[in-house]
Amino acid sequence: MAQDFLSQLLVYLAAAVIVVPVVKRLGLGSVLGFLVAGIFIGPWGFQLISGVDTILQFAEIGVALLLFLVGLELEPRRLWSMRRSVFGLGGAQIAITVAAVAAIAYALGQPLTVGIVAGMGFAMSSTAIVLATLAEKNLLPTPSGQASFAVLLAQDLAVIPLLLLLALLAPGEKGAEFDSLVAAKAIGMVVAVILVGRHLLRPVLRYIANTHLREIFIAFSLLLVLGTASLVHWVGLSLALGTFLAGVLLADSEYRHELELDIEPFKGLLLGLFFIAVGMSVDVGLFARATHVVAGLALGVVMLKIALLFPLARLFGISGRDAVIFALMLSQAGEFAFVLFGAAGAQRILPRETVALLTAAVTASMLTTPFLLFAYERFIAPRLARGPERAADLIEEHHPVIVAGFGRFGQIVVRLLLGRGIGATVIDHDPNQIDLVRRFGWKAYYGDVTRLDLLERAGAAEAKLLIVAVDNPDTARAAVRLARSRYPNLAVLVRAHDRTDAYEYVELGVPAIRETFGSAVEAGERALEMLGVGAHSAWRFAQWFRRHDEEEIALLAAHRHDQKQLIERTQKARDDLEQLLRDEEGRIRRGGEGGWD
Repeated sequence: MAQDFLSQLLVYLAAAVIVVPVVKRLGLGSVLGFLVAGIFIGPWGFQLISGVDTILQFAEIGVALLLFLVGLELEPRRLWSMRRSVFGLGGAQIAITVAAVAAIAYALGQPLTVGIVAGMGFAMSSTAIVLATLAEKNLLPTPSGQASFAVLLAQDLAVIPLLLLLALLAPGEKGAEFDSLVAAKAIGMVVAVILVGRHLLRPVLRYIANTHLREIFIAFSLLLVLGTASLVHWVGLSLALGTFLAGVLLADSEYRHELELDIEPFKGLLLGLFFIAVGMSVDVGLFARATHVVAGLALGVVMLKIALLFPLARLFGISGRDAVIFALMLSQAGEFAFVLFGAAGAQRILPRETVALLTAAVTASMLTTPFLLFAYERFIAPRLARGPERAADLIEEHHPVIVAGFGRFGQIVVRLLLGRGIGATVIDHDPNQIDLVRRFGWKAYYGDVTRLDLLERAGAAEAKLLIVAVDNPDTARAAVRLARSRYPNLAVLVRAHDRTDAYEYVELGVPAIRETFGSAVEAGERALEMLGVGAHSAWRFAQWFRRHDEEEIALLAAHRHDQKQLIERTQKARDDLEQLLRDEEGRIRRGGEGGWD
């Protein structure tokens, strides 16, 4: 038995290590990699693993852990603030999708009951795929990520109502009475979880933490998540919903970060196993027998959901680009469809052949999401980024200083100048940033500083100084070159993204301020003080370092195109700096200039 378990574990790990990096390097994401790995090792691939259902049930714990971690990031007040998205956007998405699928199925000659049940399943999206993809691409904090999460939460909350609706559609009334009892149990369990979480969980966590045994705290963390999941699953709710509730209740706990660190490794492994199990469950035989039916149904569902989700997102105030991502993220059918279609088959609402076909279509739809996102990032996003060009603002004033870029860097510069009574004409190419700073009372103009006509209207011919503080290094270099070539009397000061940029600006004869250099030197100075070096001595060391590094930039700029020379001279400059600082320390210790503080 142990040998069989070890052999299966080796197969899972080998499949993941071999397939996932290859698919990820192709730009298709790790989720598709795990799905493909599952297809290869499953019953329809090399048949290395059997017992897919058991593995899938075990791997669902990964989804539960993922929802627990998501819940830890949401305080109850913040969750309450999302009620419009959860119940409004999420509820509308479910209702509209069910109605659309039922109408299409009825128009194609299917019984209305079949259409409603199919719509209920297809209205669900894959919590595991969507949240894992959002986390991988760092999209969860964005408007599209927050809206997607709200809809997924609404779908989890809809589990009991949809099961009740199934019972009403089933022959006889016994099932309906049973499901009503289940609904009452579910509500009671949710209330119990909330009460226990608020009043008992934190004292228990404090007691466990006071044992100072790391392994016991990890064991209790897993017990907490799996215990909550088991309780809510026992009354008919999804594992994910229960663990999400537990996470929300601990979101403002002092042990939140420890819980995140303990759960994260288990979540990653089990979530990968879940996707592998889903891939193993793909019925390739049905695809081979009815390829056009399964593929057509899956693509039809995906395209229908995109067509419904995009205008719905726009109706709820989500911007165009975020609305596109939102629609693509939720376009697949989800794991709950398997449960729902299985229950519909068991209650004889759907024929067995129809259940198999719908289940295959759900699995196929889940495979489309990575490809859709890849196509969006490669072909659609660049066009949306260019978009229709907004006309530059009419600049109504001229000042001795023009500041291009009004982000966190440019704002500090402008505040300092205004504090000295020096006016500045502020230009930025991000319309959202312009709209934001105007709400705070700043006077700023939209425009592209790499355009000669804009510089003309900003008064570059009469201005004394152009400060280029834009985030994009390519835009900054283009603006500097334009200003140097057309306005030789206009002094230029530029924000350099890194050391390489600074080398180029040395060649152009433009002073460059490396965006993190000053704050990093200040941090080093403060670190010396905290380690016992006197304040004045730390300041002297920092000034020596600053002066030497700036001189080094000027000397190394001539070798920036010769990597071998640049590496050798950089190493020598570093050794020289260490020797200079040691000599300075020796002078201070001997009671020279400055002395010890």
